[in-house]
Amino acid sequence: MCNIRHILRLHTQNQTQAEIIVQTGIPRNVLKKYIEMFKAGGLSFAEINELNDKDLEDLFAIQQEPVSEKMQVLLKYFPLVDRELRKKGVTIQLLWEEYIIKHPDGVSQSHFKRHLFRWKSRITPSMRKEHKAGDKLYIDFAGEKLAFTDRQTGEVKQVEVFVAILGASQLTYVQAVMSQKKEDFIPACEDALHYYGGVPAAIVPDNLRSAVTKSHKYEPTINETFADFAEHYNTTILPARVYKPKDKALVEIAINIIYTRIYAKIRDQKFYSIDEINQAIWLALEEHNNQLLTGRDFTRRQKFEEIERQTLLPLPTLRYEFKKQLYATVATHGHVALTADKHYYSVPYRFIGKKVKVMYTRYNVEVFYNYERIALHKRLKTAYNYTTDKEHLDPKHRFVSELSPEKFMTLAEDIHKDVKLYIIKILNKNHHPEKAYRVCLGVLNFAKKAGNERLTKACQRAMSYDCYDYNSIQKILEKGLDQVDEEKTEEKQMPAHENIRGGDYYK
Repeated sequence: MCNIRHILRLHTQNQTQAEIIVQTGIPRNVLKKYIEMFKAGGLSFAEINELNDKDLEDLFAIQQEPVSEKMQVLLKYFPLVDRELRKKGVTIQLLWEEYIIKHPDGVSQSHFKRHLFRWKSRITPSMRKEHKAGDKLYIDFAGEKLAFTDRQTGEVKQVEVFVAILGASQLTYVQAVMSQKKEDFIPACEDALHYYGGVPAAIVPDNLRSAVTKSHKYEPTINETFADFAEHYNTTILPARVYKPKDKALVEIAINIIYTRIYAKIRDQKFYSIDEINQAIWLALEEHNNQLLTGRDFTRRQKFEEIERQTLLPLPTLRYEFKKQLYATVATHGHVALTADKHYYSVPYRFIGKKVKVMYTRYNVEVFYNYERIALHKRLKTAYNYTTDKEHLDPKHRFVSELSPEKFMTLAEDIHKDVKLYIIKILNKNHHPEKAYRVCLGVLNFAKKAGNERLTKACQRAMSYDCYDYNSIQKILEKGLDQVDEEKTEEKQMPAHENIRGGDYYK
């Protein structure tokens, strides 16, 4: 109705039809009909201008031309065409050929296509999405890559271009990364959130492998690392549906725009690192975000500051630690190997032989079994070494691992002070700790077999012989010498024999 008022105003100002068409864009035939109806109505422009839009519409309603019989046949044929096009291998060309066989006097192929698209646009209306402030961040990779030249080798290296755009304000973020792998993709998402200074309620990615492990119409499987990233930033991942480009139309439009406003501006520059590319990108990006939106008197940046910044959730205190993962089987000694460092980490002994998942960052190593974390260690990069939590060991192994000279002396003192003295002598005698520990363990174990009292006496007798070893204690206990009073022991008489001289021989 505004167009009609504008046309009639220009007509009453003696503007020519050509001038009116240039200013309004109205087709010539439609313009002629409006002017003819205005002249036939007998009303002045002032009288018409006072009418409301509904009365004005009724006054200037242009009767549509009747649909021809050929067109009626074509419109009835389109529902079949629509169904057939959903089948694999069926094309518009094929369906038009079948149509023209049935109706030789039918429309040409170009008219067939044009009317089909018009018909489909009427029966499948496109719903305009209302983007709430702070609701969604749309992300994707541009189809066209950028490149830099390695100074050392002269090799030209291709880089991917990551693009993110907020739904409400359309504030855009662009960054070059080495690949679409999650090692590059997730840090780029994080950089985008820090660029915006907040976190939206949801992130909408395409179905790339770094974001979605398995696509599904209703419940896609999110990549585990990306899901962990989303949990760290307290947001949700809502992948776009497969073959539904309208779900991410905003970022697709943004990519087309950056081809003009960023790619074109830096096309003649020579880059020698990805950092140089990003510096050029971000310079052009600021110009883009501070440029007035088409037909608006504000920029993306202004709209973001006005309506969207305050709706974003706050950023967490710490950045996300990117996690890598691998699967390993717990060895018989109760450790799993982090092959990247050739270092071994302990897990509880009951998981020996089980297949576990190892997740590691720059600083920590976590071990999971059936989604339960069973071990946490600080990451060490010393090759062929072991990091062991004593709580993870079998009780028997734990006892051995806790052995020390102080431990042995404490256990011996609980039996008797002479046993402690004997243990100290063993520890001082044997140079290698492991050998000394074994002898001490063997001696102390006699307390379980023979009792504390017998072991004490056995140690006392052994010390009188100046014998400090396991075998001495064993023989004393086996022969019962610990139970014989040494002072009352009578010397045994030597048997008479002609080859024995006797003591008198030497006088």
